[in-house]
Amino acid sequence: MAEKTVKSTWLTGWDPEDEDAWRQGGHRVARRNLILSVLSEHIGFSVWTLWSVLVLFMSPETGLAFNPGEKFLLVATPTVVGALLRLPYSYAVTRFGGRNWTVFATLLLLVPTLLAMYFVRQPGTPLWVFLLIGAVGGVGGGNFASSMTNITAFFPQRHQGWALGLNAGGGNLGVAAVQLIGLAVISVAGRTHPEYVAAIYLPLILIVAALAARRMDNVDAVRTAPGAQREAVRDPDTWWISLLYIGTFGSFIGFGFAFGLVLQNEFDASPVQAVGYTFLGPLLGSFSRPLGGWLADRLGGERVTFWNFLGMGAGTVVLIAASRVGSLGLFVAAFTALFVLSGLGNGSTYKMIPAVFARKAEGEVTSGRDAKGTFVRARQLSGAVIAVAGSVGALGGAAINLAFLVSYSDGSGSGTPAFLAFLAYYVLCITVIRVVYLRRRPAETRTAPGGVRESSRV
Repeated sequence: MAEKTVKSTWLTGWDPEDEDAWRQGGHRVARRNLILSVLSEHIGFSVWTLWSVLVLFMSPETGLAFNPGEKFLLVATPTVVGALLRLPYSYAVTRFGGRNWTVFATLLLLVPTLLAMYFVRQPGTPLWVFLLIGAVGGVGGGNFASSMTNITAFFPQRHQGWALGLNAGGGNLGVAAVQLIGLAVISVAGRTHPEYVAAIYLPLILIVAALAARRMDNVDAVRTAPGAQREAVRDPDTWWISLLYIGTFGSFIGFGFAFGLVLQNEFDASPVQAVGYTFLGPLLGSFSRPLGGWLADRLGGERVTFWNFLGMGAGTVVLIAASRVGSLGLFVAAFTALFVLSGLGNGSTYKMIPAVFARKAEGEVTSGRDAKGTFVRARQLSGAVIAVAGSVGALGGAAINLAFLVSYSDGSGSGTPAFLAFLAYYVLCITVIRVVYLRRRPAETRTAPGGVRESSRV
């Protein structure tokens, strides 16, 4: 299945669809790389969302008094940069290899972490400095795309929903982890030491980089064929799936950045209260992402994503009602449900990518094209689409923060205009899935390469 020499860190001849080779040891290689990929992505997400916690420390007491609009702008900045970096990060892993790029990208996280640790304890630091540091922190968001592209090459089609869901879910846990660390710092050291939150990640970054250098592999299968990304950009399915991913991942990361600030503006919550509530939603949403991939493996990504958006629409209606009656408990419960559903949708939407292109490949093989080459091309296109969809979806997180900025900047203390905008978008996603996928592609035709049905058991 693969060869590895002492002089090379590249696995050659890797073919995860070879079931004999997979059983004889290929699955252990894939699993080892998956575990280390999750660790690196987890740290990346934590650094990326670091400012969702640090802004809660900013107050006249710490000499960093910014208004709500400025704080929402600050948390939106790393979201935008992280989204824009996803395409080059995804390409980089195909150029330099999964192991090599993971080591570099992990060590790069030291820069925004050190900058945040220093400047956040400097009273009177102007907003533009924090905006610049937040932009540098966007590198943590790029890790997701390179990690997902790399892991796609290690696993066979029948396991990709589970593997991609676990990889992304473990990374998404970084959002909850940094908020738990923020809660611990506030509880133990008070709200005047935000630098402790950043400092905790310095040794973790070094440890994960060392483990990746020692135990990860570069695999030749991750190399993208010339023009694969250009071809993916021209494919309509790339943009339909990206639109859906804005609704799922955009909601998850946007809510993750903004939830604490929303509670402060909507219910005048203290920093301790805000951090105490905010970690639960991202935590459950991260755990639900692999479940979304698992369900999509069995029921079909389109079907799971459709019902998921119906649930997100209903949850948003409850959120609006809770805001209007001033019920903190109902508001937190509805927001937590949206986190869980967005996590499920992340997993099921990503599962749609390899499944959609596998079906296209089957159609080409039926028309007389070479089977092996066609399915290899489909896998390469899937990796390119994952990069595009991941980048566009992350921009949805920035849009959510900007929607909150507009809602709360008028002094009304209500996020209802933003919630109504989210509801309208979820309705749009429901319509797209229904018209573009469920009507066009009946469940009984969903198969994967080699004749494995998308709903087959892992």
